[in-house]
Amino acid sequence: MSAATKKHMSPIWAPGIFEGKVVLCTGGAGSICSTQVAALIQLGANASILGRRKDVTEAKAAELQSLRAGSKVLGISADVRDYSALVAAVKRTVEELGRLDYVICGAAGNFLATVDNLSANAFKSVIDIDLIGSYNTVKASLDELKKTRGKIIFVSATLHYTGSPFQAHVSAAKAAIDALSGVLCVELGPYGITSNCIAPGPIAGTEGMARLSRPEIASEAERAVPIQRFGHVHEIADATIYLLSPAGDYVSGDVIIVDGGAWHRQGVSALPYPESVTRKGVVEGVKGMKQAKDSKL
Repeated sequence: MSAATKKHMSPIWAPGIFEGKVVLCTGGAGSICSTQVAALIQLGANASILGRRKDVTEAKAAELQSLRAGSKVLGISADVRDYSALVAAVKRTVEELGRLDYVICGAAGNFLATVDNLSANAFKSVIDIDLIGSYNTVKASLDELKKTRGKIIFVSATLHYTGSPFQAHVSAAKAAIDALSGVLCVELGPYGITSNCIAPGPIAGTEGMARLSRPEIASEAERAVPIQRFGHVHEIADATIYLLSPAGDYVSGDVIIVDGGAWHRQGVSALPYPESVTRKGVVEGVKGMKQAKDSKL
């Protein structure tokens, strides 16, 4: 197995297990989602990736298509908040790739902010992208998934398992996504459709880690993970392959946590508490942090 393949998944999967299958992935140009799609392509699938930035999405599609001779990968510019755009994307996918077997809902937005510094519009924006966007994607794909007895995967998170500071918006969105997946499991199961979530923990080399951490606390954060390291994107791809392959046919309504046990220790231990949530300037230099103001206890 080539070095490129090893980067996208573990070298244990049978070649061609997704031959003839088609996956549609929102947020498909992102580091985690593009690796999920890359692994499926290398195992035989064709793909359609969606993103808001046309040039970035099309460039990533071309890169992914180069991974396997004869593969077809579409890069479609679409905003998941626009249901009509998703209907059009699904229509194009089926017209050009022939069918739709798998949907990965991975479009997301995030930044760090206490509720004091989180505007109503900012909260709504994350809900609209993460939650409403996921619902729109599934809704637009539903008729095609019924034809193929397809599978749905939501890229969730573990933040809402505890009271994670600075993450009210994302915690609310991901908790709702987990609940939505459970409902879809029950409603769509009779059509042969499965619905599951993958909840990544801290994954090295991703946009999320770059935005939501800073170098001086990274080593402490890594030590807080029971496995004593951050995850790798290919480990999220491995979970994806499992769920979408025949090995995952009887798994539905579940949340597969891929975090090295990190959520059992997540919280505020890496930051001074309560100062980190009540005093301006205690947490500085984090790219994804909203400008803070002092709160009063």
